[in-house]
Amino acid sequence: MPGSVRGPGGPPRSGGQRGTPGPFTSRRAPGSRRSGGAGLSVNQRLLRNRWGLLVMVLLLVAVVVRLGFLQGVDGAEYANAAQQDRLRTYPIAALRGEILDRDGQPFAYTVDAYKVTADPTVVQDPEKTAEALSPLLGVPAAELAEKLSRDGRYVVLASQVPPQTTDAIDALELPGVIVAEQDPQRLYPAGSVGGQVVGFVGREGEGLAGIERTFQEELAGTPGERRVEVGSGGNPIPSGIEESTPATDGDSISLTLDQDLQYVMEERLQAACTDGSTTRASAVVQDVKTGQVVAMGSCPGYDPGNYSATDPDLLGNPVVSDVFEPGSVMKAVTLAAAVEEGVATPDEVLTVNGHIEAGDRVVTDAHDHAPIDWTVTGILAKSSNVGTIMLAREVGDEKLEEYLRAFGIGSTTGIELPGESAGILQDSEDWSGIRAANVAIGQGVSVTTLQMASVFQAIANDGVRIEPRIVRSVTSPDGTVTRTEQPEGTRVVSEATADALAYMLEAVVGPGGTAPLGQIEGFRVAGKTGTAQRPNPECNCYAGGGYVTTFVGFAPADDPQYVVAVDLERPTSAAEGGQVAAPVFADILRYALTADAVVPSGTPRPDFRLTADD
Repeated sequence: MPGSVRGPGGPPRSGGQRGTPGPFTSRRAPGSRRSGGAGLSVNQRLLRNRWGLLVMVLLLVAVVVRLGFLQGVDGAEYANAAQQDRLRTYPIAALRGEILDRDGQPFAYTVDAYKVTADPTVVQDPEKTAEALSPLLGVPAAELAEKLSRDGRYVVLASQVPPQTTDAIDALELPGVIVAEQDPQRLYPAGSVGGQVVGFVGREGEGLAGIERTFQEELAGTPGERRVEVGSGGNPIPSGIEESTPATDGDSISLTLDQDLQYVMEERLQAACTDGSTTRASAVVQDVKTGQVVAMGSCPGYDPGNYSATDPDLLGNPVVSDVFEPGSVMKAVTLAAAVEEGVATPDEVLTVNGHIEAGDRVVTDAHDHAPIDWTVTGILAKSSNVGTIMLAREVGDEKLEEYLRAFGIGSTTGIELPGESAGILQDSEDWSGIRAANVAIGQGVSVTTLQMASVFQAIANDGVRIEPRIVRSVTSPDGTVTRTEQPEGTRVVSEATADALAYMLEAVVGPGGTAPLGQIEGFRVAGKTGTAQRPNPECNCYAGGGYVTTFVGFAPADDPQYVVAVDLERPTSAAEGGQVAAPVFADILRYALTADAVVPSGTPRPDFRLTADD
């Protein structure tokens, strides 16, 4: 047919020349492929499908292998991690050891108590939970609600909550509220009695003062640990894991104090502090034979159970830490040196003027007077400054310093209490003329109340000084008792000198002495008054500073059992030690002798020769 071409074996195609596409056909470049792989061979398509299948199989195998590892190999680890997330570790507090007096009466002990805590993320309704807890904890509901709404997983709602209260909280089954941490409470049943000796502990349970501080390690014990499994509410699962390492309770400390005597002494000091002139009163009672402290305290004191409400300046123990110039009490040491060195005897007579030059100064007796022929006993009984300085010059400065230090002046006693002062005693090579005179009569030298008592303990104990101690024993939780080692005595003066001093000191309290108010009915008493100028902190001088009045003594004078030292700080008064300190001394010592059933010997008090005419 004209205008058409028939392909080989096919119908004729119209529309033009060979090779030219018609309107319904397209030309494909040689070697091109159809989309979708239509142009692949069968083998190629099979190969591609096999690779895809292989990849899918490999991925499936990887997933299966990983699942196998998770369940078989890592399963225990993940299970343990989940379990650990449910475990809570709580400390098991060790009960702090008791502090007892010598008869076992408690000054301090610890009782069980707990912290009430919460996990705010688990608490369902903070306001309702707070309302339920408020009457039990004694904390305002608003304050509890604020804590229960905080971010985080741990908040303390209350501390030192007693067991009966925590039991009531547990019964409420409040989600997120947890009672598991022990928080023991320290109690001081004696209140302020012995408080300055016992001391106190801080909120973290660490001893901060007194025996509580000195024996912190022994009293504290060793805490334990409790691990428990908790549920979604944060409360322990009854059948869950519970592991515990028990705590080791602390040791108990037995003191040498007598709580009853301590109470009487503090009551008497408190009365002294309310006389309108005394701003501080301190006293200490020592056992003559052992050196043990039977009572010790000051006014004002404090209650260890409420120490935070006390002026921080009053939280110490003035008996061992505060120093003062003792005045004429130190004349006992000067005369002991004179007798021991053989420069004087009790009945030796000296002509004593009413004043004496000391360097560029003049020292007088309490009142200037014409020359008096006093015996050495009379010099002490009348507390003559001039006579004492005369004897001190016979002894010599260097030798007098030796005796002062031998009696414990200028060094700590070693008592088991923190903050002890050594006092102040300048080397004799640095003494000026006036300093040498003042030291002999108790000015220009500073001591603590305990040091002052220790001087007279040595005199009362036949010249042997025993370092004071206040701890009697330590008892471990298993009942093992470790007694405090008794310090070895140090001979300061001979027994003969000590007897001579006791005789002269008894004259101080006898007829014609400066301290008749120190007498105790039925007992022979020996002691010495002291009235020293008190430095005025406003001018760093003595003018306007008032006085420190003291009295130290022992009884019975013929068989000494107790030493009592008393000092009163009186910034606005010029009263002497024999007037105000001696009565306090007598009241305290009278009770100590009576309570201990000490019986008077019945021997008569000797006649004292105070002047050449006696």
